[in-house]
Amino acid sequence: MKKNLVTLLFVCTAINMFGQAPSNSKSGKNSYSNNKVLTANDIVTNKAINPLKKVALDPQSILIYDYDGSLMSFNLESEAFNWTVKATDSHTEMCANQLTLQDGVVYVPFINGEIFAINNKTGQIFWKSRLGTITDQIVLKNQAPIINDGKLFITTQSPNNNIYALDIKDGSLIWNYKLEGSNNDIPVLFFDNKVFTQSGNNFYSFEANTGKLLSQKTFEEPIHGKAVTDGENVFVANEKNVVFALNPNTLDIVWQFKLDENQSNIKDRIFSKDKKLYFAAEGPEVSSLYAVDSKTGTQIWKTDFKNDIIEYVVEESDNAWGYTRKGKLFQIDLANGEMAFDMKLSTRPISNLEFAEENYMYYYSDAALIQFEFSTKDENEVYLRTSIKDDAYSAYLKILR
Repeated sequence: MKKNLVTLLFVCTAINMFGQAPSNSKSGKNSYSNNKVLTANDIVTNKAINPLKKVALDPQSILIYDYDGSLMSFNLESEAFNWTVKATDSHTEMCANQLTLQDGVVYVPFINGEIFAINNKTGQIFWKSRLGTITDQIVLKNQAPIINDGKLFITTQSPNNNIYALDIKDGSLIWNYKLEGSNNDIPVLFFDNKVFTQSGNNFYSFEANTGKLLSQKTFEEPIHGKAVTDGENVFVANEKNVVFALNPNTLDIVWQFKLDENQSNIKDRIFSKDKKLYFAAEGPEVSSLYAVDSKTGTQIWKTDFKNDIIEYVVEESDNAWGYTRKGKLFQIDLANGEMAFDMKLSTRPISNLEFAEENYMYYYSDAALIQFEFSTKDENEVYLRTSIKDDAYSAYLKILR
């Protein structure tokens, strides 16, 4: 009787969250899961509020996922907010995630385990889902919803520890798999109808449609780098000093590259372009951006930053743009690794760099939304926050285009 009562309480908790019972996977697609009986920490509850539909973009606006956990649409011409959406509940004010825009729908994860699908023009919510019932811990961290073929893929932190595939029509569960590691704070990779993710010392590949585990490889050191591909191999780094090229079908090691002495921690500072792999590693004295041949793992060039750490790097127009922990903005030519431009910013970025046109780009600091003009090197404050937090973790921007 006691066991039945506990189960009933779990179900009632889920119903109270969104007004309906937990969703089950559709059409038996979850048959490959190693976690077929979900506990309260693992269940997916979803509520469809409005029918999902494609939405025209609002070209005058930019999405600001503020570091306090609020998602806002900001009109760049009128310099006024269109709408704001927040999580249902959260034990702390924190963004710590990214959003994905597809067909005019904004898919945003919150740290409490909620995921919303939102109309970019109106802020109207199409559906809400919640992964687990945890209210006092961070469930989703450093996640970017990966969407393909009608599915949204995402991984969760301890004690949830799952990879989920949700239906983008209503946020319901399609499949899930319980992961072994606790710090699942790297976005997954979708490639060749497979989903790749790391968890602890393990790297996995799943059949995207069904969640069937295709391969699992265990490494000596924890894998803690974002997986990327050149269309042939999959690349991932451990938390220390090695980058691996893996066969996407077997996860066998094709080659491995060791960083310079005392360098480590690539995390999400990695991308591939034109059969070359680029990644940034940090060290106590020197932080470096590397370029290697993606087929052989042979180093092509390396650019060093002394007494500073590369905080963020992204490819834009055959250049690597980024900034350092000390607030230096830089541009590096991908062809030769030469520094094309660098300057010390007066405001330290805490977000991605969002390129608008040839004339300027945007980034978010702890105090304001900044428009950086390339010609004048001016840092224009577009929106100034009314308060500043001392421990701002991260923010995220997305121009609607």
